[in-house]
Amino acid sequence: MEDSLPCLASVCDSSALMNFCTDDSISAASTSDVQDRLSALELRVQQQEDEITVLKAALADVLRRLAISEDHVASARKSAPSKGQPGLREAISMSCITNGSAGSRKTSHSSSVSVARKETLSSAAKSGTEKKEKPQGQREKKEETHSNDQNPQIRASPSPQPSLQTLQTHRQTQESKSSAPAKSIKRTSTAEKSHGVWDNSEDSRNKLLRAASTSKLISKVAKNAEKHKDVIVSQAKMSTREKNSQEGEYIKMFMRGRPITMFIPSDVENYDDIRTELPPEKLKLEWVYGYRGRDCRANVYLLPTGEIVYFIASVVVLFNYEERTQRHYLGHTDCVKCLAVHPDKIRIATGQLAGVDKDGRSLQPHVRVWDSVSLMTLQVIGLGTFERGVGCLDFSKADSGSHLCVIDDSNEHMLTVWDWQRKSKVAEIKTTNEVVLAVEFHPTDANTIITCGKSHIFFWTWSGNSLARKQGIFGKYEKPKFVQCLAFLGNGDVLTGDSGGIMLIWSKTTVESTPGKGPKGVYQISRQIKGHDGSVFTLCQMRNGMLLTGGGKDRKIILWDHDLNPEREIEVPDQYGTIRAVAEGKADQFLVGTSRNFILRGTFNDGFQVEVQGHTDELWGLATHPFKDLLLTCAQDRQVCMWNSVDHTLEWTRLLDEPGHCADFHPSGTVVAIGTHSGRWFVLDAETRDLVSIHTDGNEQLSVMRYSVDGTLLAVGSHDNFIYLYIVTENGRKYSRYGKCTGHSSYITHLDWSPDNKYIMSNSGDYEILYWDIPSGCKLIRNRSDCKDIDWTTYTCVLGFQVFGVWPEGSDGTDINALVRSRNRKVIAVADDFCKVHLFQYPCSKPKAPSHKYSAHSSHVTNVSFTHNDGHLISTGGKDMSIIQWRLVEKITLPQNDIVVEIGTTKAPIPANESVVESPAPLSQSFDEMPQNESLTDSSLPCLESNLEQTVEASEEQSEGSSLDPGEPSYEEPSNETSEEQSESTVTEDQQDNSPVS
Repeated sequence: MEDSLPCLASVCDSSALMNFCTDDSISAASTSDVQDRLSALELRVQQQEDEITVLKAALADVLRRLAISEDHVASARKSAPSKGQPGLREAISMSCITNGSAGSRKTSHSSSVSVARKETLSSAAKSGTEKKEKPQGQREKKEETHSNDQNPQIRASPSPQPSLQTLQTHRQTQESKSSAPAKSIKRTSTAEKSHGVWDNSEDSRNKLLRAASTSKLISKVAKNAEKHKDVIVSQAKMSTREKNSQEGEYIKMFMRGRPITMFIPSDVENYDDIRTELPPEKLKLEWVYGYRGRDCRANVYLLPTGEIVYFIASVVVLFNYEERTQRHYLGHTDCVKCLAVHPDKIRIATGQLAGVDKDGRSLQPHVRVWDSVSLMTLQVIGLGTFERGVGCLDFSKADSGSHLCVIDDSNEHMLTVWDWQRKSKVAEIKTTNEVVLAVEFHPTDANTIITCGKSHIFFWTWSGNSLARKQGIFGKYEKPKFVQCLAFLGNGDVLTGDSGGIMLIWSKTTVESTPGKGPKGVYQISRQIKGHDGSVFTLCQMRNGMLLTGGGKDRKIILWDHDLNPEREIEVPDQYGTIRAVAEGKADQFLVGTSRNFILRGTFNDGFQVEVQGHTDELWGLATHPFKDLLLTCAQDRQVCMWNSVDHTLEWTRLLDEPGHCADFHPSGTVVAIGTHSGRWFVLDAETRDLVSIHTDGNEQLSVMRYSVDGTLLAVGSHDNFIYLYIVTENGRKYSRYGKCTGHSSYITHLDWSPDNKYIMSNSGDYEILYWDIPSGCKLIRNRSDCKDIDWTTYTCVLGFQVFGVWPEGSDGTDINALVRSRNRKVIAVADDFCKVHLFQYPCSKPKAPSHKYSAHSSHVTNVSFTHNDGHLISTGGKDMSIIQWRLVEKITLPQNDIVVEIGTTKAPIPANESVVESPAPLSQSFDEMPQNESLTDSSLPCLESNLEQTVEASEEQSEGSSLDPGEPSYEEPSNETSEEQSESTVTEDQQDNSPVS
């Protein structure tokens, strides 16, 4: 370690800066060039500091391993000799290195795979082989980088061997065990020379890497501010120095320079024989809990089918509150933000925000027009046109809804008018730099569009491809801070509600200009009405000509007669929040969306009934009942909610003193433990929600609560790096401290118990896998190979031999938030940072394992859990605050004579006798226009369930990253066959239910 200090000093030597400053090529007039080169030097120094930080961690690991090794030298000498032929040694490594680098300034994060084989027959031939193969490795990596840059969708290996070749075992003799790692390090460094920024520091890095080679570490450092990511997976026998009495083969994975060693269980005779395939089980979206009302408006409507339409995350929900059924439109790729219903009450337009996929590619904001009966996408509008997102939109009324106007979220808040059936943009204009809250077509004047927002109301005259603006003049009336909403009266006048609680009627002048009057055709204020205390947040014109208004601060809903005189009013209870949306319901009912994410159904006589509710802040905590159809969630809104997964209803809710972050049921099901952000944890009665106990462990966030299988012990994982152990008695009602597991160098992320309650496996934020002997005083087990054959009661740790194959290429170690193994030990569900839920086969012990992938969330998926009978999977979204319930369905092979029907971009076999609703959407649309998860789910028609189960496996299975650029006009049909030879084996479940609903 001391030898490396001069190297470190030379890297950052100030002489380099002096030489730069005295360079004869720099003239006094080249100030900008000087600044550029100074910036380049600063960038290089910062990158080298990052490298030094990682190398310090690597060297610290070396010292720790050496200290352990000295204590176990005697037993290490007694280890068994290597298997296989002593003269033949193979070293195969798989490096997943992203193409983007500081030198190339590329934003693409698509990954490349390089598989290189080394075979040596003697120590003499070994050095010659090394010299020959190092340039070849360079050429392979450079060629592959070029290939991936040209086509990020196709990741092929330049090697003659398949890119998904199975890793083979390091069958090394004692003399070669220490040489192979050094060669691997050199090859890695050589391949990195293609990154221009690092050329001048190559020698320094090689010296540092040689200093770390004694621990068999391959340390890859962050290349730029965009967090260059890499995962290296290799398999080997342990070297003499590493053995420490640890017998057996192991897999070593490197994540951001940190080595992760996983021992191969004894029952695996040949690692090369392990095959990972797609699981036969698939997921079908069954129910979505929650509603997005906190930051949206006018997003609740009643359809003629009797369904309430609203949205949360990237799902548009059609909820029949009488039959307690849901259907879902899943065409969007990110947060849905606004919604408009066509005059025919059948077609619906929804707009979404911009997003980013896992490779850093932009998901463009757009509007999707779809059929609410068949759930078929009719048109995708605005790809490449809108910026940031779609703020509000509206169908035209006077021409039967043939046009659509849209306001985007750009700085200029562009107003565009579309002939949506032809997918053509008719007109476009900048509106204002201020916030725009609403846009609407005039119901009788087809050429008038009105927008309103912060301190303005604009009346637009649309003629051909031009839009002319006339600003509303408030004159003697006080100008409000916000014009919040607008509606139209029967005579064509415009009614607005503003932040001051005032309603204004704007009438169009029909006389020539006179003193004090505006010119002909200008809207002027004709009447002012005091509506609410606080803002008038929403206006709803009813079928009978009367008006409903919703207030913000006063939380009142007021019914106004035809002359705008108040008739009746009712106040929404405070616990539901302020009013965000009001819509007319059946008979004398009305629907209300609130700021605390409730949807209420009410009347002026009978008050309100809750139809939909959810969390109001970031959601992390999830636990499923051990033998009942119940699930519990807790979030930063301090709410703890118990849900019934059969009735899809809320059993109870309780407000904690602090935000909840994690939870677990006692095996008896009588109590549930909830960990918070401050180190306190609560035990609640699962039926009465009464508080049973309160405890405190540290003062940092608790990340995991886990009961042992018999409920006699509780482990509490904390962000203070400790695991606290408690003895549990009286069916989970009494707790006494047993001990504390000390040894992790970062915060605890996940942990699991062994069936005999003797051992705990835990993961931490710096990618450690540690094992603990609980009966021996919570001691750290140094010989980790002793735990390789434990069949853990649960499997939620994201790092381990049985599950490491779930990690994607280029992962930075935080891309997977949660993992859970089903109780029948058949599948693994994974929650990732890219809004996806994955389903893998268990065990998953090979890199790049294939998975079924599902979209519905629009934020990082924070948790997943199977129900007690493995019938359902529950997933929770972080910022989208959604709880999504998926049903597990078995794959059933269909007869070969089934017909194939294209829906959007998907091919789905459908029984020949199944009726098909034709979509007018042209098949020439680009792939991104029919996005990854255009799923049609239907829980409202039980008669179709059997057909749906049989056709669900015909969902489009398309490799991850195969979508075209949204701007490309070409259409490419994705393959729906997967095999081990595919370069990308994650399968997208794009069409979960392909049968149109009629």
